[in-house]
Amino acid sequence: MGLKKRLNGATAGALILLLAPLPAGGQGSGSNARFPRTPDGRPDFSGIWQVINTANWNIQDHTASLGVPGGIGVVEGGDVPYIPEAAAKKKQNFENRKTADPVTQCFLAGVPRSTYLPFPFQIFQTPRLIAMVYEFVHSYRPIYMDGTTKHFDDADFWMGHSIGRWDGDTLVVDVANLNDQSWFDNAGNYHSDALHVVERYSFIDRNTLNYDVTIEDPKVFTRPWKMSMPIHRRIEKGMQLTEYECYAYLDEERGQRGGVK
Repeated sequence: MGLKKRLNGATAGALILLLAPLPAGGQGSGSNARFPRTPDGRPDFSGIWQVINTANWNIQDHTASLGVPGGIGVVEGGDVPYIPEAAAKKKQNFENRKTADPVTQCFLAGVPRSTYLPFPFQIFQTPRLIAMVYEFVHSYRPIYMDGTTKHFDDADFWMGHSIGRWDGDTLVVDVANLNDQSWFDNAGNYHSDALHVVERYSFIDRNTLNYDVTIEDPKVFTRPWKMSMPIHRRIEKGMQLTEYECYAYLDEERGQRGGVK
């Protein structure tokens, strides 16, 4: 990325150390409350969540194949609007997906893919900072809620830079400063370093969130496009994130990275 600065993971990690799970206070009148709220009246997203679909393998409609479950797409309207040259690159990615997918090489999944990997993630929430911690390779990201944080002019990160705000009971997260290395799925849907993501999280009921995400990248797509899916609370007794390590190795014969989970 030339002279672009990169965020030291320890810097962002230090922010998460400031957080601790908050009690689900302010939940309304008894167990019939539609969803929990924080003491200051905001929706309380604290907890462990997981998407249950096949978007990680392919965000569009797809049939089953070896190691890939068939599934219904999550893209609004079904089509990803690639410009012609980008469509050719996507096709190349698909042909080389077994080794070229950054997730199979143990890199971070980026945003929005980290949300719908087949692993749980945990949300820690305070009025000024929300942290999302993912089971996959210990990745995380802070969402700044202070109203003063700005995106960087000259930086790129695997997980981007996230600034949040409230739109009524919906958490809106503006994500920029993403690098061009992550994919949207294992099928080779990809983006450039011009990617801009806007996420919207809102309760459907106390154990289900609706996740809407708008994708904009003029270097790759002819127009903005959207995805939508539910996110489910993990309510098993004693539920917690577990260790999921991924160790990269270099296949010297092929000159490629690979991953051992």
